[in-house]
Amino acid sequence: MPKKTKCSVALLLAVLFPLSSGAEDGGAAVKQALESRIGGSVGEVRKTPYLKLYEVQIDDKIVYTDEKAEYIFNGNIIDARTRTNLTQERLGKLSAIAFSDLPLEFAVKTVKGNGNRVLATFEDPNCVYCRKLAKELQGVENATIYTFLLPILSQDSEEKSKAVWCATDRAKAWSELMVKGATPPPGNCETPLKKIMEFAQKHRIQGTPTIFLANGERLAGAIPLAQLEKRMAQAQ
Repeated sequence: MPKKTKCSVALLLAVLFPLSSGAEDGGAAVKQALESRIGGSVGEVRKTPYLKLYEVQIDDKIVYTDEKAEYIFNGNIIDARTRTNLTQERLGKLSAIAFSDLPLEFAVKTVKGNGNRVLATFEDPNCVYCRKLAKELQGVENATIYTFLLPILSQDSEEKSKAVWCATDRAKAWSELMVKGATPPPGNCETPLKKIMEFAQKHRIQGTPTIFLANGERLAGAIPLAQLEKRMAQAQ
């Protein structure tokens, strides 16, 4: 965790005009008060267990406000004891996708051990963090990993993704590319890359790597193996 965020809880972005009367202690009252201040609608409002803050959903983002809707906090809330990013954890739950709704037929399938656990990732072959994740995943046992090739960084990413998909052994080609840096021969076959891109756009999968657990929860970034194993166990 970057030093500047270790002890920070949230970043105060805006101070709104005070209300003539205080909002009631409830999500509905806070929602109404906040919407009257900003002149627009917001999503679900829910009271958090920390700092008397209310969580406010705005599109695919989360901001926080107080019980009187006088302040808006925009930023990540970090549990200093566990160093858990509570905001990102909550966003992962809100943006979950049922695992059965993933187009698994378009993924590179890697079976490790008995394969009884499942994990899905969206990755770009030129993504540095995807390469870090690939090395972490080397230590995962008894899991089936579905890798969706999402070449969003460059034309070279698309060429490498196509080469992996057209390889005789896709799982091996992907592993050697990401772990060893060995690019497979150019591919010449039909690929699902366009359909994967469309799925990603529909579900706002905008960065790589993006991980989906068995319960559909979404994680962002290269997760260390120990943390990933813990989250996989919870998801099962």
